[in-house]
Amino acid sequence: MLRRRRPTALAAAIGLGFTLAGSGIAAARTATPGPGSSPAAAAVAWQACPQYSDETLGFLGIRPDDQARFRELWARTECGTVSVPLDHRQPGGERISVALTRLKAKDRANRLGVLAMNPGGPGAGGYLMPITTIVDNQAAARLNDKYDLIGFDPRGVGYSTSHSCPGDPGGGAGEAGTGPLTRAEFAARYAGTAADNAACSASNARFLARLTTADAARDLDLVRKALREPVMNFVGVSWGTQLGAVYRSMFPARTGRMWLDSVVSPRAHDLAYRFGFTAGIVERNFGLFAQWLADRNSTYGLGGTAQEVAAEVLAMRRRADADPWRFTDIATPLDGLLVAFLASAVDLEYEQAAQVLHDLRTAVDGGPAPASVKQVAGGLGEGPPPPPEGAPEPFNATAQLAYLCNEDTSTRALEPLWDEYRDHLRDHPVTGAWTVQRPMCAGWTLPPQRFELGRGGSPVLSGHVNEYLTPYPWTGQMRERIGGTVFTVKDFAHGSVLYAPDCTSHLVAYFETGEPGGLSCEGLKPRSGKTGALAFGR
Repeated sequence: MLRRRRPTALAAAIGLGFTLAGSGIAAARTATPGPGSSPAAAAVAWQACPQYSDETLGFLGIRPDDQARFRELWARTECGTVSVPLDHRQPGGERISVALTRLKAKDRANRLGVLAMNPGGPGAGGYLMPITTIVDNQAAARLNDKYDLIGFDPRGVGYSTSHSCPGDPGGGAGEAGTGPLTRAEFAARYAGTAADNAACSASNARFLARLTTADAARDLDLVRKALREPVMNFVGVSWGTQLGAVYRSMFPARTGRMWLDSVVSPRAHDLAYRFGFTAGIVERNFGLFAQWLADRNSTYGLGGTAQEVAAEVLAMRRRADADPWRFTDIATPLDGLLVAFLASAVDLEYEQAAQVLHDLRTAVDGGPAPASVKQVAGGLGEGPPPPPEGAPEPFNATAQLAYLCNEDTSTRALEPLWDEYRDHLRDHPVTGAWTVQRPMCAGWTLPPQRFELGRGGSPVLSGHVNEYLTPYPWTGQMRERIGGTVFTVKDFAHGSVLYAPDCTSHLVAYFETGEPGGLSCEGLKPRSGKTGALAFGR
């Protein structure tokens, strides 16, 4: 099931890996010197692993039935840190630490090396990824037969040296009224974002400037060196594919087998391109949802053809912008943004989104919300629950902002962004209110440092036919830039290769033999009677 809580814009989700449901939990760790004095001294400082309560495991998404399995794997896990230069151009200067875990291969006699794992982001932690991947999908356990699985928190995240700006980095200046933004409202949000970002980027500029994909790739190579391994094998998802592509471009002779799932574009440094392309895919995919609804017109009553459904949903969005729903048990009026959110549903969410759309058409304004609406929007305005004491940081919003804005080469000026906003709503009339770009890097004072890619090697690049966070065409773009083999996943999901058993079998085969045993899999599919778990928030 997918749980989607609306970020302040799709901008926040664009960079995120499959940890979209993760909470942005602040951690006030600042860059501090670590042990060692040069890359030549790279070594792992092994230490006792943190221990987690049942409450913490639940917070991390580990179901009660899976907690014994988690603890069994965690008992086999080693934890440590590697000291790396804050600025790799000054290897003898200030140092920070990168936290890692190692789940040693079970078949030591036939061990094939180390396999580092990254879940995406940027800003997502991978410290627990070897364990959670196996717990969530037993088919992935075979990876641990012959590989030491390496989890790690990239610099800026989790147990690694990090820094968190106060407030909501990149979030803007609160909420405006209902419906599309006026020019004045847009300018106010732009000014609020710019002020917040200027303060954030100045709060620890020396550290934040070094949150780049290239720096993270150099850290990963020092992890390889500290583990005394000749090559680094790697599996990465979403932003993890960018990290993998940059690593193999910088260190081709030290790169072993590599699988990149839900591949970002080689133009990922251009956020205007990324947001615009993604928004186009969401609007296109609404056509698939509209046909699904048309085929079930007797149930949902939204139209007998895809065209009729599209017209009805668009009319609902416009009516809601002009006259939002107001329910006694939901604090905030619900305007066309909710309709756009529902229209952006993926196939695993169709049943739930369709029921909400159906119920909204007959909802009584000024009364209690229909049960389906309350389930999706009842928590509107609520923040994530506070983490239990001792919980690891699964996501760092400051790190995400820094990684994205430090590499963004698109415009940050008010007028071009206002033009993009209006063009976006015009070009994507049904879903555009949900996917519209916000000026997330406005005011960021640190200069762009564009990552570089080169050809060589042969990674497997898996793309998902109907997903929107990292659209399928980007897989081909990345292959053209760096080489490799395209593997097609026939689903709407983001990063599902490690979680859909039929796909995982190909990934395991590749890391065992160097061949995936085919070039496609079905991926995650909806099952009869099983809905998604949508959650709408502003």
